[in-house]
Amino acid sequence: MSDTRPDSGQDTRNVLFLCTGNSARSLIAEGILRHRGGARYQAFSAGSKPTGMPNPHAIAVLQSYAIDTNFAASKSWDMFAGDAFGKMDIIITVCANAAGETCPIWPGHPITAHWGVEDPAAVTGSIADIDAAFALTYAQMDARISALLALGDLDLPAQLDAVRAIGALS
Repeated sequence: MSDTRPDSGQDTRNVLFLCTGNSARSLIAEGILRHRGGARYQAFSAGSKPTGMPNPHAIAVLQSYAIDTNFAASKSWDMFAGDAFGKMDIIITVCANAAGETCPIWPGHPITAHWGVEDPAAVTGSIADIDAAFALTYAQMDARISALLALGDLDLPAQLDAVRAIGALS
């Protein structure tokens, strides 16, 4: 896990992905944006009730795409609340539970969006079924992050609807 504070410079957008457990969906989204976001984006993830460790299938799917997973840790969203950690520009919930919870106060009034994805960690059955669920989550997050990156240099208030519409992608 990186404890580096986010760079809130004009050219870098800090994005926080939220989920309940911060063990699968939000970590996958964080990993993809860290890998593909370049200098324009700094990605983070957190949960309202973190599980305490990344799901091994989430780590495996990221590694299968050659994404470094040294950042991966299940952490509380309280870490990013208030002024202690810095300003987030975009906060994206990736599960319905986190979207419906009362969130901390985020400094700087970031834009918010919901990109709901089914929980691959809830899938039971064979290893093939579980791997397929994590592969689907990866594909959905990858498509959404591609759409975010395609927006170019974000004028965040003006592109709020575009960022929110990305959540409707399958």
